[in-house]
Amino acid sequence: MMPEIPDIEAYVEALGPRVVGRTLQGVRLASPFLLRTVDPALGVVAGGRVEGIERLGKRIVFEVAALGTSTEPFFLVIHLMIAGRLHWRQAGSAIPKGSGLAAFDFSSGTLVLTEAGTKRRASLHLVRGREALAGLDPGGIDVLASDPDEFGAALQRKNQTLKRALTDPRVVSGIGNAYSDEILHRARLSPFKQTQALDETEIYRLHGAAVEVLREWTERLRAEARERFPEKVTAFRPDMAVHGRFGASCPVCGAFIQRIVHSENECNYCPGCQTDGRILADRALSRLLKDDWPRSSRPHRDPEV
Repeated sequence: MMPEIPDIEAYVEALGPRVVGRTLQGVRLASPFLLRTVDPALGVVAGGRVEGIERLGKRIVFEVAALGTSTEPFFLVIHLMIAGRLHWRQAGSAIPKGSGLAAFDFSSGTLVLTEAGTKRRASLHLVRGREALAGLDPGGIDVLASDPDEFGAALQRKNQTLKRALTDPRVVSGIGNAYSDEILHRARLSPFKQTQALDETEIYRLHGAAVEVLREWTERLRAEARERFPEKVTAFRPDMAVHGRFGASCPVCGAFIQRIVHSENECNYCPGCQTDGRILADRALSRLLKDDWPRSSRPHRDPEV
């Protein structure tokens, strides 16, 4: 599961008091594939004061004060992708073998970046100045900073499914599989409704649902992060309405939660609340997804469920 807005905000909440105002003593790399930039060199931030920490979409950004002849601050940008996770450790802690990618040594402790599995997708960029930082933004709209009309315009520039639009960082910023499921359920909309088929009422309802869901979960995870560092970030939370609850009863209408899995993407929905009782399947999609596409009103069960 790729950390989304609430998860990234929880990391920012936890890291702020630990690193802002402290010295970044250096960055240790265990994987040469993590760093995606070469200029400026990573060593230029060693000894710099951390001026702030923020979120850019699904990225975590550390602002480090300018050093030497530079007049612009530096920005360390971490994208955790699907399996990357952060861990706060005692100063100077070793990087774990196998899963460890890097360690960021602060005067207050060490932030360790790990990534589960064998695929290395997490990334680290170092850029100089706000303009360069903006160049890392895919350009999707920030739902929490938008009004319904701006949100609707962004969605309807291209005709695609709501699930695809909400999880496309070029359309909407910071939302992935988990919270898109929760938002669409709250809005009572099918994940496969086309964006250009939305009427004004549905756009307003979807925008309201997105704001509500993101704010609720962000506030909840921030509160947890103030008590303890978020070591285990997961998409599957028992209090979610549909995501990760395949085969369970919908908390609103009692229908069986359905699931569609394709490649590494997953979509969970309630046929009672979102599709007028219909199971989403047609010939083209069934051929594409084969056995992963549910074909009946009963939940299609996998061996691991």
